[in-house]
Amino acid sequence: MNPTTTWRADPLTWGRGPRVFEMFLEPTCPFSARAFGKIDELLASAGEDRITVKIRLQSQPWHLYSGVIVRCVLAASTLPEGKEAAKAVLAAVAAHREEFEFANHCGGPNMDATPNAIIARIEGYSAVRLAGAFAIPDLDREIKWHCKYARQNGVHVSPTFMIDGLVASGLSSGDAVSDWVSRLASR
Repeated sequence: MNPTTTWRADPLTWGRGPRVFEMFLEPTCPFSARAFGKIDELLASAGEDRITVKIRLQSQPWHLYSGVIVRCVLAASTLPEGKEAAKAVLAAVAAHREEFEFANHCGGPNMDATPNAIIARIEGYSAVRLAGAFAIPDLDREIKWHCKYARQNGVHVSPTFMIDGLVASGLSSGDAVSDWVSRLASR
């Protein structure tokens, strides 16, 4: 991508309903991956005309390639396929977590991986060509927005959930989607 090219990150938003369910996710976190895997079921159960699901990326330093992978997701969102490309990247990372994570957060085969190798793995699994978009010089403004938004809302770990702008304590990635739908209906 040419550095002078104007770019736009497609918001990671699905559905069009008045109830807003925000999910703060770190792509390599196993609990975030579990929550991410429930988005389509949540939209189908709650109704796309009744709920809006928004993914907020929550990079966490103990997931050592978190920053690189978050940048990959946001880079994908700048491509013509927008949020669907970003969703494909998230799905690829979730399906192949061990290839993007360190054993005990400090060792294993990924000790020899480079950012370029991580990008190539993501491209291979997702079929999304994002290396050019990864290099957008000011893509960090989008990353910083996600970080700032999380901090402003008191979110420090993933997954964290918000309903209509309020942190929904007690919700978990281990909950059944029907529990999430029930909680959405009760507010």
